[in-house]
Amino acid sequence: MSVHEQFAEDLALLALGSLQGDQRAAVEQHLAGCPSCRRELEQLRGDMSLLALSTAGPKPPARAKERLMSAIANQPRAQRSESPPVPWWAVLGWAAAAAMIIMVALLWQQNQTLEQHVANLSAELKQQQAELANAREVVATLTRPDAVVTVVTANTRPQPQGKAFYVRDQARLVFIASNLPQLPPQKAYELWLIPANGKAPVPAGVFKPDVRGSAAVINPPLPVGVEPKAFAMTIEPEQGSSTPTMPIVMVGAGE
Repeated sequence: MSVHEQFAEDLALLALGSLQGDQRAAVEQHLAGCPSCRRELEQLRGDMSLLALSTAGPKPPARAKERLMSAIANQPRAQRSESPPVPWWAVLGWAAAAAMIIMVALLWQQNQTLEQHVANLSAELKQQQAELANAREVVATLTRPDAVVTVVTANTRPQPQGKAFYVRDQARLVFIASNLPQLPPQKAYELWLIPANGKAPVPAGVFKPDVRGSAAVINPPLPVGVEPKAFAMTIEPEQGSSTPTMPIVMVGAGE
């Protein structure tokens, strides 16, 4: 196919005004250097002008009409694009996919809820196990035959009283008090373990009584193996003190 044949159809489209974009630019670039194609384009445009005047003026030559119709016939026709109808099973497929997505989302949400519920139950179980272990330690301390039982009293009425159950080898201490006077604001009671070797008193717990004057200290952090000479109570700031603040309000030696 020659260059002129290659552009023949494009010349007809250009004469009709139907050539656009890159194809129009390519034809115009070719026309700039091809006198033969320029003459062909002028003839086609002249034929179209004669055809346009055929309804209002003299009839154009048959040759012009035939050449124009031939050029139009050679023009490539655009294929009509028609979308094929969507089959019913494709619609059902999309519906099933959407239903599956919704089901997965619901299952995921239920799974998250179950996981949270299991986590809450696990936390409650751990708390109950810790409370049970603490209760067993208290019972073991109260019932140990080698526990040192110390009665701590005061000389006021109604007489405040406390009892300390202390296991030296395991550093376990349970202290129970009753009839304790209420304290001024920002003050608290502090229990002290007085060592038998004369060393400094060991802090054994800071506490406040309830409205009935009752209080308890259960397994405060203590060094292991300290032989007690006595237990004593003082009134200290709420955060406790490292050494007792006089006076001692209650004291008792081991039984």
